[in-house]
Amino acid sequence: MPLPTSSVITLHINGEQHTLPVDHRTTLLDALRERLDLTGTKKGCDQGQCGACTVLVDGRRTVACLQFAVATEGREVTTIEGVADGDRLHPVQQAFLDLDGYQCGYCTPGQICSAIGVLAEHAAGWPSAATADVRPTAGPPPLTADEIRERMSGNLCRCAAYTSIVEAVTRAAESGPAARAGAGPETKEPAA
Repeated sequence: MPLPTSSVITLHINGEQHTLPVDHRTTLLDALRERLDLTGTKKGCDQGQCGACTVLVDGRRTVACLQFAVATEGREVTTIEGVADGDRLHPVQQAFLDLDGYQCGYCTPGQICSAIGVLAEHAAGWPSAATADVRPTAGPPPLTADEIRERMSGNLCRCAAYTSIVEAVTRAAESGPAARAGAGPETKEPAA
């Protein structure tokens, strides 16, 4: 007897439940855009290389084009549509707006979701390849421009707004815990 190739799943997206039938090969990106009309998450390379489709899954940055929708059942997915608090922009969104951290805007949703994840990872003490002292007792490294560039390196901007993006992430980090609210890892140990 052949195994089923589709399932009815319930996704928790931006605080709401959505039940839908999906083919097991459906990516989270396609479920968001084509099935749930959440088009803020962009399809760029469709190969996990550009970061345009970055969303937060249980507070962790995830490229939605490489994540199967069925694998996110029971997990909390936050897209760009879910990061603001009603009419009040998330501090990262506000910083991108204030400092012109975008040009054409295509990559901006992924950049913002990634930046929220970056700030949470940094606050939890996770090192990056640019971190000089990776000992757990060292605590979070200073969030320098080099540290931000390294942590955001999975998100490409074809317009090259990188200087403004780094400035926006820096400003959001300075706004304190509100920039990481509701997102990011809870522990100091990165998941395998």
